Amino acid sequence: MDNLWAPWRLQYVESIDQDEGCFFCHHSISKNDKKNLLLHRGKHTFCVMNLFPYSNGHVMIVPYKHVGSLDGLKESELADMMVTTRKMKRLLKKTLKADGFNIGMNIGRVAGAGVEHHVHMHIVPRWSGDTNFMPVLGNTKVIPEAIQTTYSKLKKVHDSESKKRK
Repeated sequence: MDNLWAPWRLQYVESIDQDEGCFFCHHSISKNDKKNLLLHRGKHTFCVMNLFPYSNGHVMIVPYKHVGSLDGLKESELADMMVTTRKMKRLLKKTLKADGFNIGMNIGRVAGAGVEHHVHMHIVPRWSGDTNFMPVLGNTKVIPEAIQTTYSKLKKVHDSESKKRK
């Protein structure tokens, strides 16, 4: 039997405190977007950076409504989630020059959901050549930029684009 070691995930697992409630819900009502790495607030959804990213610029689109599946969302909430996903994908492409994206959801613990009671969409930017030997041979992920630096870049372009639309 082979073992897959992912020690970087322990920090994430230990950070989830079920007694504290849902961190997505806390982020949605907090006014400190910079501290929470919240990039965008829409009518029904918001976009927040993943503190434990699979790659640089990994973001999540989250409905304000606390539900565990798509079935709990209205059509307008689902539509806003997809429009926000498209908007954030465009932001990542423009700002980080991503070559491609993995976009999807993990619904339920057995499907890999780290936060199974609050549905959310992941956008993971990808670049040609970013799948390298480090995770396989070195048991290490390479995230080439500090998350606050990436947040600042994305937020600056997002806010600039939002002003143009008004």
